[in-house]
Amino acid sequence: MTASAQPHFPPIESAAGAPSIELKLREITQLFNSLDPSPFNEQDLDHDAEEFIVGWARELPRRRPLHLVLHLEKPLPEGRDRASVADAIHHYFTYRATITRLELRQLFKQGQMSLLIGTAFLTGCLLLSRLIAPSDTGAAGSIAREGLTIGGWVAMWRPMQIYLYDWWPLWRLGALQRRLGGMKIDLRLPKVPQQPAGSSSP
Repeated sequence: MTASAQPHFPPIESAAGAPSIELKLREITQLFNSLDPSPFNEQDLDHDAEEFIVGWARELPRRRPLHLVLHLEKPLPEGRDRASVADAIHHYFTYRATITRLELRQLFKQGQMSLLIGTAFLTGCLLLSRLIAPSDTGAAGSIAREGLTIGGWVAMWRPMQIYLYDWWPLWRLGALQRRLGGMKIDLRLPKVPQQPAGSSSP
């Protein structure tokens, strides 16, 4: 996003009491990725604009509806209206929520495979350490047994990381994207000057 977008508006309370995310743009095209050849209602949002919206949404109360207010310096281009802009933004965040859900599902599949591999490796290491125990009671045998035990448990690090820590940030992001996919969107357009009644153009 260009500097003229000025994405620095803090959230304020709207008239309905819902927290608002406010974004000032020169024109509506700044909100979308200019390199995306997709139809308007399927275009990706500009990366900086998305980060700004998502970042502010994370700071707002989770159980309250979100409200995005877009301040535009120029009127909407021909063929675009408020409804089409809102639909495009909703479509994008709904699509991102779907992608995040697929990533979460893939992460759990990776966790299952890692758990199977880790469990098999740990079992093998523990069995091998037991085989070493009766045949070698010296320092070398003790080191081998300890090394096999530690190595086996280290193999369990990845599945434990997935199931304890890695899944919930994706789950929270998906939940936030679903909220953004249904948020209220207002466009504040510049007022078009009206000619006084009875006046004529030169």
